[in-house]
Amino acid sequence: MSIYVGNLSYSVTQEDLRNVFAEYGTVKRVHLPVERETDRPRGFGFVEMSTDAEEDAAIESLDGAEWMGRELKVNKAKPREDRKASAGGGWGGNNRQQRRY
Repeated sequence: MSIYVGNLSYSVTQEDLRNVFAEYGTVKRVHLPVERETDRPRGFGFVEMSTDAEEDAAIESLDGAEWMGRELKVNKAKPREDRKASAGGGWGGNNRQQRRY
């Protein structure tokens, strides 16, 4: 399981996040997603720690804490949902309604 960390400053690095969570135990992995087109941070990340007890301690201490001028949102990450493609529902799809005059 991993921890979701939201409302991050866009200047946060993986090392910054690792250092904050290291106070609560061993950090196994840090991931900061970026926008595909711009390669800019998306303002949230994921942290994986060695034990559930370490994760729980970090969540309890850091959820709602102010860090780098922002109030953090920290909780257990939810499993990623499968995204199914829908016909014509995205950009470029022909889902216009016919108008009758």
